[in-house]
Amino acid sequence: MKKVLVVGGGGREHAIVDALSRSPQVGKIYCAPGNAGIAAQAECVPIKDDQIEALKGFALANDIDLTVVGPEISLAAGIVDAFAEAGLRIFGPTKAAATIESSKDFAKQLMAKYEVPTAAFATFSSYEEALDYVRKGQFPVVLKYDGLAAGKGVVIPETLEEADAALKDMLLDDKFGHGKVVVEEFLTGPEFSFMCFVDGERVWPMTLSQDHKRAYEGDKGPNTGGMGAYSPVPLITEEDLQFAMDKVMKPVAAGMVAEGCPFKGVLYGGLMKTPQGVKVIEFNCRFGDPETEVVLPRLESDIYDIFSAVADGTLMPYIRWKKEMTMGFVMASKGYPGSYEKGFEIKGLDRLPEDIRVFHMGTSCREGEFFTAGGRVLMVVGTGADLQEAHDKALAAVQSIDCGNLFYRKDIGWRVL
Repeated sequence: MKKVLVVGGGGREHAIVDALSRSPQVGKIYCAPGNAGIAAQAECVPIKDDQIEALKGFALANDIDLTVVGPEISLAAGIVDAFAEAGLRIFGPTKAAATIESSKDFAKQLMAKYEVPTAAFATFSSYEEALDYVRKGQFPVVLKYDGLAAGKGVVIPETLEEADAALKDMLLDDKFGHGKVVVEEFLTGPEFSFMCFVDGERVWPMTLSQDHKRAYEGDKGPNTGGMGAYSPVPLITEEDLQFAMDKVMKPVAAGMVAEGCPFKGVLYGGLMKTPQGVKVIEFNCRFGDPETEVVLPRLESDIYDIFSAVADGTLMPYIRWKKEMTMGFVMASKGYPGSYEKGFEIKGLDRLPEDIRVFHMGTSCREGEFFTAGGRVLMVVGTGADLQEAHDKALAAVQSIDCGNLFYRKDIGWRVL
C-alpha cells in the first residue's frame, strides 16, 4: 500500500486528501501541516508548507511513495526541484514552471508570444508611469500585483482616486512586497475555472467549475479567496470548452516547453466568456481553492493513478467523471477578507446528512470540539442530480451549522439557478 504526503493545510488539501482516501492503492496519508478536519482522514504533521528542507527530510525518513503539493507558496519556493534532486516522486511544477502564477507579467508575456487570447495589458515598476497610463485609459481598469499575494493582489478601480490608492499600495508602500504592476483592460462576461492535468505538452481536462470571488451576495464587497463554487458550468458550451483547450491550455503548455520550463501538475486557467469569445484572466500553477472542493468529489477515477502518470510521465488512464453535480458554500469569519477574530466554537458538524461533504479550511480542535482558526473556515458541499438539488442540500446543511461568528453567501450559483 502506498504512502502519500499532501503538502498544505486548507480546504483544497482536505479535498485532495479526501480523493486520495478513496484510492484502493493508498494505505497511509500524511498532511503537512494539515488542519483539524483533515486529521480525520490523514495524519497531520507539524511542518509548514514553506519549510522545504523539513518536508523533504520527512518524506525521506518515512519512505513516502508520492508527494502532492497544494499551495503555490511551496511550488514557488522550489519544493518540486528539491524533492526531485533527492530522488523523491512529487506531483507539481518546478520553481521555473510555477512562474506562470508567481509572475503575472511572465504569464502575460507568454500569452502575447504564443497568441493566447487575453486582456490588453502593460507592465510598470514606476508609480508615476503606471498612474499616467491609467489616467489616459478607460475605467474600470484591472490592476494586478506581479507577484504572489494570496489571492488579494488584484484591484478593479472604478475611479482615478481608487486607482491611485491601489498603485500607491502596490508600488510605493510595497503592501504585497517589492514588485511590478500589470495594468489590464477590464473584460466582461461570466468567469469559469478550467483546471487541467498537464505533463509537458500533454493536457487532460478536468470538469469545469465556477468560483464566487466577492465577499457578499450579489457579487458585492471586496475580493476574497473564494466564497463558494459549483461544477459543472452550464453557461459554458462544448464549443467554448474546445476553444479553451485548443487555443488556451494546449498552446500555453507547449509554450512552457518551448521556453525551457515544461509544466507538470495542475494548470489552472481562470477564463472569461467575453462577448468576443473566451479569454484568459489568470493562470495558477496548482489546484484552485475553493474549486477543488467541488471538482474532486465528481472524480470517479483513481486519483493516485492520475498523479502518478503526471509525476512519472507515463500513460494516463482514462479520466472518468460522475454525472452528479456539486455546489459548495464557504463559511467565513465575520470581517474576512479584512481582520477577524478566531476561536469561536462550531457546533452541528456531527449532525449533517451523510451525503454532505465538509472540507475544513481554517479550524482547530480542542477536546473533540471544533473552533474557528482562519478567515475562510469551512466549505460545505452538496451533491445532486442537478445544481438546484446540490444547492438546496448544501444550503440546508450550512444553515444547520451553529457558530456565532461565521457568515456565508446564500446566492452561490445564482448565474445558473
